[in-house]
Amino acid sequence: MDKYTCDLCGYEYDPAVGDPDGGIAPGTAFEDIPDDWVCPLCGAGKDSFVKVK
Repeated sequence: MDKYTCDLCGYEYDPAVGDPDGGIAPGTAFEDIPDDWVCPLCGAGKDSFVKVK
């Protein structure tokens, strides 16, 4: 599964870790995160994330 980085603050979403504090279980692909999820560091929406190459 691909990792994604927030363009605004640099937070990296790692699907192996998920975002337990945000209700996203480990093993959840970025594409499967609900559209209303926001970056846990800066509050940016999913549209502010880009795939890590």
